[in-house]
Amino acid sequence: MRSRTSRFAHILERVGLAMAGASCGLFVAAHLGRTGIEILTSLAAIFAMTIYGAVGFYLGIDIPPHAALAGRTDPAELFSAIGTFLATIAAFISVFIIVVDGDPALLWTMVIGAFWLLGVTLQIIAGAIARTRAC
Repeated sequence: MRSRTSRFAHILERVGLAMAGASCGLFVAAHLGRTGIEILTSLAAIFAMTIYGAVGFYLGIDIPPHAALAGRTDPAELFSAIGTFLATIAAFISVFIIVVDGDPALLWTMVIGAFWLLGVTLQIIAGAIARTRAC
């Protein structure tokens, strides 16, 4: 049983991860919004990407390895790692392009968006796997 302080620290950590995910979603949305594609510039799309990023980081980071899989590959852990990497590298590249006022080809912008979407989706799948087996 966790102490009250430990539970509070865990909640604080999860909220912080969700905020980091929301920030990543917002950065990628800001970059994609510069394409001029109407659906990507809408407030609904920006809000959806921010929320999706928050959910992904909340669910898909800090997943404990499954004891029954000791010495073998844990799919949840692998999905979490790959997803976190893809989502954060997409956000990093998006921020870099915004800061240096870059103008990459539309194809590269869509690839960045796809990497972010795949990454966050993998995080959510990892979180779902881990929570399903914990029940």
